[in-house]
Amino acid sequence: MFGMKKLGVNAYASVGLETGVVDASPLKLIVMLYDGAISACIHAQQAMAQHDIAKKGEYLTQAVTIVDSGLRACLDKRAGGNIAQNLDQLYQYMTRTLMEASVRQDAKKVQEIQHLLMELKSAWETLEKSAMARPVQADMSLGQMVAQKTNELQQMGQVNRLATAGA
Repeated sequence: MFGMKKLGVNAYASVGLETGVVDASPLKLIVMLYDGAISACIHAQQAMAQHDIAKKGEYLTQAVTIVDSGLRACLDKRAGGNIAQNLDQLYQYMTRTLMEASVRQDAKKVQEIQHLLMELKSAWETLEKSAMARPVQADMSLGQMVAQKTNELQQMGQVNRLATAGA
């Protein structure tokens, strides 16, 4: 009986997530990627505390995939200039650190990456709010939009400080 209820809740959550992705702006998609990576880091730390190696591996793999194949893959290093290069290095550091944390069972390293992700997410949320006043061109690709917004972040000085601190 409860299994069916849980199945329904999961199906509802899945539909809600899919609808959110379809309706999301490119900036919102990036914020959603950060949310997913942060959530995976939190769950990985919980699994480590419970000595659940399988779950820890599952969640850290999820976090690494989001950072590497999601956030890092969106970077346009030519258009984004130094800030995109710095973010690329920071994302590489995050990936490497999460993989080392998995091998060494190091929850503190996972927490470090979680905090970096939270700071970056906050910066992107600020851009998302400002984008309502200055919309992105409709024909702009996600990579071009990321480059434009990372340049705006660089002007604000938020991401460069994080990228140089983490690399």
